Amino acid sequence: MKKKNLNIINFKKKDEYSYRRKVIIKDLIFNTFIGLHEFEKNRKQIIKFNIEIYTNNKLQPDEQDLNSIINYEDVINKIETITNKKHYLLLETLAEDIFSNLFENKNIISIKLKIEKPEIIKNTSSVGIEVVKKRK
Repeated sequence: MKKKNLNIINFKKKDEYSYRRKVIIKDLIFNTFIGLHEFEKNRKQIIKFNIEIYTNNKLQPDEQDLNSIINYEDVINKIETITNKKHYLLLETLAEDIFSNLFENKNIISIKLKIEKPEIIKNTSSVGIEVVKKRK
C-alpha cells in the first residue's frame, strides 16, 4: 500500500467577538472667522461640530498606552487649531483640512463630520454640511 502525503491545514482561531469602535464628539462649539460674505470676514461666528470617528477594530485599548485609542481630547485640540489657523471661506474646505489632519492617524478608518453655522440664517436653527470620508 502506497502512503499518501497529507497536508495539515492550520485554521486560524476565530475571534469570539466582532468590534466596531467609534469616538463621538457632540456639539463642539468654537467662535471663529468663517464665510465668504463681507460681514462674515469682520466678525467671528459660532460654528458647531459633531464628529464620529471609527477606529481599526483590531486596536485593543491599553490603559498604559494612550496610542492604543483615539484620544478625543487630541481630536478636539486639532480641530480647534485648524479652525483658528486661518479664515476659511467654505465649511467644505475646513472639513477637508480636518480630514487630512485626522487621517494622519493610521488607526482611523472613517470619519463622519458635521459642521453647522447656527446663527447665520434667520428662521433656521442651523445650516451646514455633513461629510463621511473612509480610508480605502
